[in-house]
Amino acid sequence: MTTANTIVLVVDDKPAIAELLKYSLHEDEWIWHSVPSLAQAWDFIGRERPELLLQESMLRQEGGMRLLARLRGERRLRDKPVILLAAECGEGERGTPPPVPEFIPQPPPDEAPDERLLSLGRLVLDPLSCSVRVGNHKVEVRHAEYRLLRFLLCHPGQVFSRAQLLEHLWAAHDTLDQRTVDVHVLRLRKALGRAKSLIKTVRGAGYMLSGG
Repeated sequence: MTTANTIVLVVDDKPAIAELLKYSLHEDEWIWHSVPSLAQAWDFIGRERPELLLQESMLRQEGGMRLLARLRGERRLRDKPVILLAAECGEGERGTPPPVPEFIPQPPPDEAPDERLLSLGRLVLDPLSCSVRVGNHKVEVRHAEYRLLRFLLCHPGQVFSRAQLLEHLWAAHDTLDQRTVDVHVLRLRKALGRAKSLIKTVRGAGYMLSGG
C-alpha cells in the first residue's frame, strides 16, 4: 500500500505520457520521479528505493520488459509493486500482461472503434472482441498465439528475433528456450490456414509479418 511521502517512479521515454500519468494519478503526498531509460531507472531504484513503479512495457530503444525481469530476479526487489503501461498499437503493443500485480492501459488515441481493427490482406484481428478472421471465416487461436499475432500485426514488415519475441511477449529471454517461439509460430501458422504465408521466416534473423 502507498502512504504519505510515497516515492513513485515512472519509467517512460515519452515525457508527455509521464506528465499525463502524474496528472491523472495525482496524490498530494506522493513524490513523483520519471526517467526515460532502463539504465536510469535501475540507478534510481538502487539510490532511492521507490515504493511503486509505473513502467512502459515497450520502450522504443530497449526492451521494456527487461527491467521487470531484472526486478523479479533480485530477491530484495522481487516483491516491489510494478504497474505495466501499454498503449494501443501505433504507440506500443497492448498485449496481455505478464503476471504482475496490476496492469493499466495508457490513454488510447482518439479513434473510431473500426480503426482499431488490425489487418493485413484477408487477415483481420479485432482487439475488442479478441477474435481473428481470415476472410469471412473465424479462426480459433490459443491465447499465446493470439498475443504473438497481435504483436506482429502491430509491427508489419518488422523482423523480430526469437529473443526479442520472448522478451516482448513473455517477459523473458534467458529463462525460456528460444525454440518456444518456433512452437508458437508453428501453431499459429497451422491455425491461420490459407493466411499462414503472411508469417515469414527470415533466415538467421527471426520472424516477421508481411503481405509481400
